[in-house]
Amino acid sequence: MGSASLSYQGHRYPVEVISHCVGLYYRFPPSFREVEELMPERGIVVSCEAVRRWCAKSGQTYAGALRRRRPRPGDEWHLDEVFIKINGEQKYPWRGVDQDGNVLDILVQNRRDKAAARRFFRGLLKRTGAVPRVLVTDELRSHGAAHREVMPSVEHRQAKYLNNRGENSHQPTRQRERAVKGFRGTGAAQRFLSAFGGISPHFRPRRHRLSAHDYRAEMTVRFAIWEQLTGVAGPSTTA
Repeated sequence: MGSASLSYQGHRYPVEVISHCVGLYYRFPPSFREVEELMPERGIVVSCEAVRRWCAKSGQTYAGALRRRRPRPGDEWHLDEVFIKINGEQKYPWRGVDQDGNVLDILVQNRRDKAAARRFFRGLLKRTGAVPRVLVTDELRSHGAAHREVMPSVEHRQAKYLNNRGENSHQPTRQRERAVKGFRGTGAAQRFLSAFGGISPHFRPRRHRLSAHDYRAEMTVRFAIWEQLTGVAGPSTTA
């Protein structure tokens, strides 16, 4: 389990503080200022701007390291898109999850036409390095058109209520959108959702399927992985 390829050189705070603040921001729905307000309880004074910079620099790297550790995705993919408002304009985050709810990819686009669906499908195949057995979507025609062009040999199931897993996967995005009072730009939304989709699931095992003992044991393992990936448990723990 190697650590994320991230340099902490030049930071005034130790890696433990940076890792903890970034973990708080992507694990729970606080704002940067609320993370700032939580830290004095631990005897640490940081500014919300420092937390913002740490998340911008480290979030994508941490998320990528966690994704590389994940097992091969399942063979049933659920794809869906939802609309969000960014600066008064309607945008569409496209999301893919497997049958276990593991996030495959997130892509914020301006449209939900055939070209947008095709771009998302191709990105999914490239990112995962896998081809699904079954593709599940809603009845949007763009899905069918892109499917026939990009992966025609894959079984495609389209039904109004068949894709509940894909549609429900957007709920954390909606929660964070409300917490930050809307995203400030398409690029900012893409960067946040990519990091959020990689980090948040790491701290959210399917608790309803675990006993209290098993849940605590699983979280102990996941915290240890987080410390190794972020460099807290590495040979050098200060910046």
